[in-house]
Amino acid sequence: MRTLLLASASPARAATLRAAGLEPLIRVADLDEDAVLREHARSRPSDRPASTVAEAVLMLARAKAEHIAQAPGAATSADRPDVILGCDSLLELDGRALGKPGTVERATGRWRLMRGRTGVLHTGHWLIGADGRSVGRVSSTTVHFADLTDAEIEAYVRTGEPLAVAGAFTIDGLGGAFITGIEGDHHGVVGISLPLLRTMLGELGLNWTDFWS
Repeated sequence: MRTLLLASASPARAATLRAAGLEPLIRVADLDEDAVLREHARSRPSDRPASTVAEAVLMLARAKAEHIAQAPGAATSADRPDVILGCDSLLELDGRALGKPGTVERATGRWRLMRGRTGVLHTGHWLIGADGRSVGRVSSTTVHFADLTDAEIEAYVRTGEPLAVAGAFTIDGLGGAFITGIEGDHHGVVGISLPLLRTMLGELGLNWTDFWS
């Protein structure tokens, strides 16, 4: 059996992999995501446009995977995984990137803005193989939000669930009742696209079924 290390603290990503037959190793990439994006913005030539939301999630996914791959001892560990996977998600609404709101006030404001509308949930994936080769891809899924009442928004925010997830919603938890439909990969909205991951492993010469536990 081959091994995959997930560089993410997301329980939804880990649960999705386990439900698909994989038992991931978990090491959280402790990064300042805003600092990564600011540094990238400073390094861009002045004549180039700002990063799109899709580019931003891919950049963050890469930073997480490389952070774990470059950690002391990672290259020489006898039990190093066959692949390291970094992921990151952001909701795009009106051209803006919406991550984890973090506070009740921001989550409430987000939902008042999102209700009855449509956004795109982008999830970046970056794989690094044991041989150093890497590949990155983005899953983008259109999400249609229900027209919630103020009372529903307040009740949802009080649960705490939307505070710590990209876009202030889940599709596999309490927020699922507030999603009226999607166009694209359901798993991409959860935070990790299984069909895309299978394709990426193939690009590194690895078979998806070899990772089944």
